[in-house]
Amino acid sequence: MPHTTTAVPMLSAAEVHGITRSAFILRSTLAAAGLYGAGAVGPFVSRSLAQEEGENGDVEILNFALTLEYLEAEFYRRGLGLDLSAEVRGLARTLGTHETEHVSALTETIEALGGTPAEAPKFSFPIRDEASFLELAQTLEETGVSAYNGAALLISSPEVLAAAGQIVQIEARHAADVARARGESQAPRAFDQALEMSDVLEAVEPFVRS
Repeated sequence: MPHTTTAVPMLSAAEVHGITRSAFILRSTLAAAGLYGAGAVGPFVSRSLAQEEGENGDVEILNFALTLEYLEAEFYRRGLGLDLSAEVRGLARTLGTHETEHVSALTETIEALGGTPAEAPKFSFPIRDEASFLELAQTLEETGVSAYNGAALLISSPEVLAAAGQIVQIEARHAADVARARGESQAPRAFDQALEMSDVLEAVEPFVRS
């Protein structure tokens, strides 16, 4: 019996407009997380990226991570346009700076591997106030952690794996910071929950047709 996770409908409403493979996988990833929660994302990302191997596979994985970081950086930039408390505004500014630094680091790494960094898609987010901003921020950060965990299984280069490990630790801390701002537990479970791949694929199928 697979574990269950909390569905997040507003995550499915976060739109990613782009035609690259990374944008397509990210749209599907958000659909999976929106329907079944962040725990569904890791195996889905592994499956989606598994067809690439070796150095080119590492570039593909890094471009997916770059697209995810584009999304998070833009999310926090948009959040600063809302009516936020001083505490939450400071948090949004700090986390947004981190995500922008992740974008720069991933871009440099992709170029060092001889790859071409993915272009930033256009995004839209269903945020209107501080409460909706914090709710989506926590979900995006938790989804990012799960996505990095799923992608890490396929990375060939020890150096690339180490770099991804440094980023995913920060993403997890981001999720904890946002949970604290919402007055929620920063570590409600001893282990991340997961679903069977068949359940995840069935859930996202309506969203991933090209």
